[in-house]
Amino acid sequence: MDRPKASSSDRRYVAYLGTLGTTQLHLRNPFVIAWWSMAYPGLGHLLLSKYARGFLLFNWEVFLNYKANINLAILYSFTGRFEMSKNVLDITWVMLYAPTYLFAVWDSYRTTVDLNLQYILASREDAEVKMFNIDSIEINYLDKRKPWIALAWSALMPGLGQIYIHRIPSAFLSMGWFIIMAYLSKLLPAIHYTLLGQFELAKSVVDAHWLLNIPCIYFWCIYEAYVNTVENNKIYDWEQSKFLKKHYQNKNFRMPFAR
Repeated sequence: MDRPKASSSDRRYVAYLGTLGTTQLHLRNPFVIAWWSMAYPGLGHLLLSKYARGFLLFNWEVFLNYKANINLAILYSFTGRFEMSKNVLDITWVMLYAPTYLFAVWDSYRTTVDLNLQYILASREDAEVKMFNIDSIEINYLDKRKPWIALAWSALMPGLGQIYIHRIPSAFLSMGWFIIMAYLSKLLPAIHYTLLGQFELAKSVVDAHWLLNIPCIYFWCIYEAYVNTVENNKIYDWEQSKFLKKHYQNKNFRMPFAR
């Protein structure tokens, strides 16, 4: 069965090349997306390029976590100080925290399933993708990039990998919040004292609440940069293949198949 030709009547697109980044559909594992939402609400939605929803849930998580002392309660529980864990929680804010947390996990799973179905339909429609976008503030274009380079830059500084593959909204959130949390947690002074062997001083200077936020953001940035570099490369290959078939392949050419 022939695939439908791209036209103005196409209902779905596999990718959109915008000023601030490339938004695309591709198959995702719903459990992986839900896991990231469990690790930190909002991160799963950001992986789906649902930026407005992701920003709202992420900022709500930061605020509620701080007011309810969730991270401190987790720290005390992991270190066997269960009474301190119970006493540090602010019940008023905890009751608000639970519904939002559960919604973030459920909605990210549900949305992933829906977008996977949309991707299947979009790939069948085979609509054209504009591969170059230029305006007064930015230039964006499809290009082949190395996933390990995106991973390495994100490992050195969260957000740089996203800038490398031109995902500006993700870079803005990840870099901005990482800097804020690193400053509030006194992460760099703690690392400095640790390298000097002054472990007690490192422990005394660090703010545990803000420090516990950092691992999720750090590893999410590495994962997000790597995965989206791989998927951007696939879109580049797909667009180039369509272009060459349309302009250089004879319409009567039949692909040979081994018997």
